[in-house]
Amino acid sequence: MKFEKKLVKGKLIRRYKRFLSDIELENGEQVIAHCTNSGSMKTCLEEGADVYLSPVNDPKRKTKFTWEMIFINNAWIGINTMVPNKLAYDAISNGEIDKLRGYTNVRREVKFGDSRFDIYAENDHEKCFVEVKNVTMKVGDSALFPDAVSSRGRKHLETLIEVKKSGIRAVMLYVVQRMDVEFFGLAEDIDPAYASSLRKAIKHGVELIAVQAKASPERIQIVKELEVKY
Repeated sequence: MKFEKKLVKGKLIRRYKRFLSDIELENGEQVIAHCTNSGSMKTCLEEGADVYLSPVNDPKRKTKFTWEMIFINNAWIGINTMVPNKLAYDAISNGEIDKLRGYTNVRREVKFGDSRFDIYAENDHEKCFVEVKNVTMKVGDSALFPDAVSSRGRKHLETLIEVKKSGIRAVMLYVVQRMDVEFFGLAEDIDPAYASSLRKAIKHGVELIAVQAKASPERIQIVKELEVKY
């Protein structure tokens, strides 16, 4: 995924009220940027760190920038939670994820029952629902999810079980937007109920796939699948 507009560089002053961040641009100007990430952002917040923002030309928006990434551990970490859905859609459409290849019709935001999943894919012999989650938290050499209690995430898992029971393929796809990890795992100490729900879903046939995405000021792209430990 290439950024449509050139990103603007700055330094993080602070993140507050979950969805707001104060950023000092290179020219010394201080701006407020929208933070799409509603989680705790544990291990990807560092005041004074370099960041990149995307400019937004929307008169209806109070903030004129969206915070895209932060530089920690000598690498860029993508923190925009809207990006993984686009990455996953493009990758599945183009057959770039080995376990999700072969689909000829790929759509975003498709309903199943009273839930809406991020991606629906099908071909002549199979239908598949995919729920996508953004992952940024790092502990040791592992990327962990979630970084905050996620009741909505548990609801998605329960519905994926129903998808599987109906005879449709069900996939939980985690997109890790950082390159300084080797594995994907569960943050059981943060949300043990989510970890339990995921294990239950796996027992019912829901598939778990984790992929790693490399962020840069020019583009973000999925580069490989990560080993999963759960």
